[in-house]
Amino acid sequence: MVDDANKTVFISYRRQVASFIARAVFQDLRANGWDVFMDVQSIDAGEFDRIILNQIAARAHFVVILTPGTLERCANGDDWLRREIEYAFEKERNIVPLLANSFDFASNKAHLTGTLAELQRRNALNVPHDYFEEAMERLRTRYLKQPVYGAIVPTPADEKLEVERRVTEATAQPQVTSEQLTTEQYLSRAYKKHQEHNDYSGAIEDYTQAIRLNPKFADAYINRGAVHHDKGDLNGALADFDEAIHLDPKYAIAYNNRGTVRKDKGDLDGAIADYNEALRLNPNYANPHWGLGNCYYAREDWARALDAYETYLRLVKGTPSDFVVGRVKELKRKLGR
Repeated sequence: MVDDANKTVFISYRRQVASFIARAVFQDLRANGWDVFMDVQSIDAGEFDRIILNQIAARAHFVVILTPGTLERCANGDDWLRREIEYAFEKERNIVPLLANSFDFASNKAHLTGTLAELQRRNALNVPHDYFEEAMERLRTRYLKQPVYGAIVPTPADEKLEVERRVTEATAQPQVTSEQLTTEQYLSRAYKKHQEHNDYSGAIEDYTQAIRLNPKFADAYINRGAVHHDKGDLNGALADFDEAIHLDPKYAIAYNNRGTVRKDKGDLDGAIADYNEALRLNPNYANPHWGLGNCYYAREDWARALDAYETYLRLVKGTPSDFVVGRVKELKRKLGR
């Protein structure tokens, strides 16, 4: 461990879209003598406060990696990335946004709600794929030299072994390859084509290229499935979500998305089963409640539909869906409430 508290860093990232770039940043900082924490496991809700938040409090610098697709899930009430960012601001850490794979704040205005809006006012560092080493040198010599105003809180004694285990696990990961970074570039480029330009064919082509480079990349299947769904190709979407679940059976988002496809195909029983499985894996996930509301509404089960929609509205952060707000008003009229 590094004795100098000013050389301690917490890396925050969205595992689904930035795991390789995050690992590359971790490996660079470790190789240059920094004490870095980066969790490579899926977040366990029962351990979140005990381990993750305490590591933000124990470290001077908070590096958050932003790529296309990083912020869109921050609307979920339990989103761990949002919680990390908000806690870093609360603890007055030196917050450094790293902008990778053509991320820009202007295209993400809708996701920059509440405390997240403050990210735009921080001194961000662009990390081009072709100039990664130069960007890392600037990070180490300039961006991580800024003052920290909040007190550094040492890691609790009963957590030290677990923290060391997680750091060891992150350190033991293989060195990131150029091909892996290129895979994430395709993922980000496809996301922008889909979300910002409605270029379905171009997005599918880039997601397919990402899958060719990394056939076990569950998130590429999820994202390509979303494009197929928006394009109206329900069978293509279902096949991609099936494969994502095969690759990662504990992926709540994959079950939620498959539930939506099944609902659109008229398989309400299958959709309800998928939404409930998503909630079993992540009880505070807002979107499956929206999906359940749609299923119960289709069955004219007004009371259960209202309960599901209202649960969605309680859990969602940021601006809720106008559609759901309208449905709640309609159902309350139907039920005389």
